[in-house]
Amino acid sequence: MLKHLQLKNVGPAPEMAIEFGSRLNLITGDNGLGKSFLLDVAWWALTRKWPRDLNHNLTSGYAAKPTNPKKPSTIGFSLTSKTKVVSYTSDYSVRDESWLGKSGRPWNAGLIIYAHAEGSFSVWDPARNYWQQRGKIDVQDRVPGYAFSPQEVWDGLQVEFEGSELTVCNGLLRDWASWIKEAGADASNMEIVLRMLSPSDLDSDLLKPGPLTRLGINDVRDIPSIKTGYSDCVPILHASSGVRRIVALAYMLLWTWREHNLAAHQLGEKPAGQVVLLIDELESHLHPKWQRAILRSLLKLASVMHNAATIQLIAATHSPLVMASAEPNFDPDKDAWFDIDYHPHGKTGSVEIVKRDYTRLGDVSAWLTSGAFDLGEARSLEAEQAMRAAIDLAKRKTHLKSEIAKVDTLLRNSLGETDRFWARWESFKDQMKVSSKK
Repeated sequence: MLKHLQLKNVGPAPEMAIEFGSRLNLITGDNGLGKSFLLDVAWWALTRKWPRDLNHNLTSGYAAKPTNPKKPSTIGFSLTSKTKVVSYTSDYSVRDESWLGKSGRPWNAGLIIYAHAEGSFSVWDPARNYWQQRGKIDVQDRVPGYAFSPQEVWDGLQVEFEGSELTVCNGLLRDWASWIKEAGADASNMEIVLRMLSPSDLDSDLLKPGPLTRLGINDVRDIPSIKTGYSDCVPILHASSGVRRIVALAYMLLWTWREHNLAAHQLGEKPAGQVVLLIDELESHLHPKWQRAILRSLLKLASVMHNAATIQLIAATHSPLVMASAEPNFDPDKDAWFDIDYHPHGKTGSVEIVKRDYTRLGDVSAWLTSGAFDLGEARSLEAEQAMRAAIDLAKRKTHLKSEIAKVDTLLRNSLGETDRFWARWESFKDQMKVSSKK
């Protein structure tokens, strides 16, 4: 489990400090303020490898660099390892272009799964990536971690290790097709995971596996399919971006836990007692009905798959539906919400991360105007501007007929016919003193 991060002269702020909750952690903030960056640093603190260092096909997960190379830069963190709580601080060497620190294997913080925003995945498995020690000597007989580009999630991952190319994952298409043909526990588990990640229990909302199919006479691959309301066999490669995102997430969660259990059994070890899920843009590609269910589904799924393990979820989101969906289960003793804000002042401004009190707002529109998203109104930009013009006009002592007509037109072009602001506007007009001037 990751307990805290302390960053100095790295990232968008001169300094950032986060004390994570033991179960659920939600991170909000505008684009470019460092949500993905924080997840990358969290992954590095847990595994001591940057995702792109493991796989140069990734378009994210680059190593963090100092904001100002002339000043000292540090990343401090603490985590709960298999046997103890570990605290550590790493300094950046500008000349070496690397983060310095304790050499050797990372501390065993459990099974770590990172779902990147663009569809790539990173995995660190204590059974497969935690290399051996003989006395004080490291024996690096393990691949230090797995990082999948979006394409490699589907087609498989090969890695270079000790002069050989190893196939460490067959990929979603081949594995799922093989599981369906075998008709065993793996196929059943994939079906269960897909059902649990569906937006509701309604038959029309459930993701159900269909039969194997092919894309054409020149493509001999057996392609898994899904059932929809309009077809019993939609090749998964022809499914929507949202469905492919969910299926890829289901596969990676299942594949990671499956391979971990197999490796632990081969080593005569118990499965991991801790699991950390890092997810960037939890709502990516998802319809609102999926957005409001995905957080609940992941927490439930993780607790079922890893029933003997402690689960920690750290997720970045832009979705008010995701934030609202946490209301029924948010526990301030185990969960936390962090908001990153930009404060303009002077020529540059500043970025700050704040742990906010999570209060039940009861309505998605209320989340839009909360500290999470900072919108003035839960309406279109044009409607917000028209309402602001109406309120500014009402504050004046006298008003021109042309000004009232202009604002009235702006409101009629942007507000719905039943909008509650209409009553307020009509009251404003009744109280306005109209100037004799045109």
